[in-house]
Amino acid sequence: MRDIADRLGVSSMTVSKALNDKEGVSEELKERIKVLAVEMGYRYNAAARSMKEGLTHHVGVIIPERFTGPTQSFYVRVFQHISKHLEAQGYYGILHILNEEDEQALILPKLYSDNKVDGFIVLGQVSKAYIEMVQAMSVPKIFLDFYDEHAEIDSVVTDNFYAAYELTNYLIQQGHRRIAYVGNLHSTSSIQDRFLGYYKSLLEHRLTLLPDLIVNDRDERGSFIDMELPEQLPTAFVCNCDQVAHLLVQKLSSMGIRIPEDCSVTGFDNDIYATLCDPKLTTVEVDMEQMARVAVQSILKKIDNPNRRFGRVQVQGNIIYRDSVRTHHSTPDNP
Repeated sequence: MRDIADRLGVSSMTVSKALNDKEGVSEELKERIKVLAVEMGYRYNAAARSMKEGLTHHVGVIIPERFTGPTQSFYVRVFQHISKHLEAQGYYGILHILNEEDEQALILPKLYSDNKVDGFIVLGQVSKAYIEMVQAMSVPKIFLDFYDEHAEIDSVVTDNFYAAYELTNYLIQQGHRRIAYVGNLHSTSSIQDRFLGYYKSLLEHRLTLLPDLIVNDRDERGSFIDMELPEQLPTAFVCNCDQVAHLLVQKLSSMGIRIPEDCSVTGFDNDIYATLCDPKLTTVEVDMEQMARVAVQSILKKIDNPNRRFGRVQVQGNIIYRDSVRTHHSTPDNP
């Protein structure tokens, strides 16, 4: 500790506090001290530390199985960021894939019953009944990328509402007036908030929300379904995620509809589907790095002090402008 302190011009006490995640040292300085410790060849003795503190120095990350299919990589990438930030703090992330049977039967991970972790990050929305089970767990927990009415459970989410609001504003600025929203409004809090942002933009511009312009994209289990498009196509679609936007572009193209010449399409997430799509999608970039960092900082502070509360923390998204949106010039046949 003295060697590290001399290199950085701080006291040994400051180094000790930083390495043990104690209060009184800024997050920036903690990070500098820990990075330098690694560079100088020091390593945590995890076993000794666990015996001393009564902690496992493991955090469980629960992801529902329906979000981990071969075509869904978003949450796996978020988990990678979580693991990186945990390791920088001397912790390790343990991934638990929650299968549908255990979710329906309300079976908690053995990681919890066997006392293998100090807390949980629940990544991706689970059922209401399972949330009740999570709420009853006697360890710190945080929701990541969703929230619900259980306000006593802290959450970290993208500012879905404002990002979708800005995206819809952009389409209106490009001359679009008949704009559809694609997503199952009863599926996740993220889809709901993105819809509400879209709806606020319509309200502010005195545009009527028409029922046939809400297009369902998935069933109650979260599996994608064939989208039923309105008889009179909108001039633009706001999709709840890039994968759905990609599927919609494929469907429209099979119908002979050109994107963006005949119809504009936007996504959300800025994941691999945004650039696989032809044309590449205008979308909202979710800052998964920042979301993971905030979630890790929050759960570790709650482990250190289980009474700590953070409420709902929102991480800003940014619109990425690409080729799937075109200025719309209304005609009598296509308002």
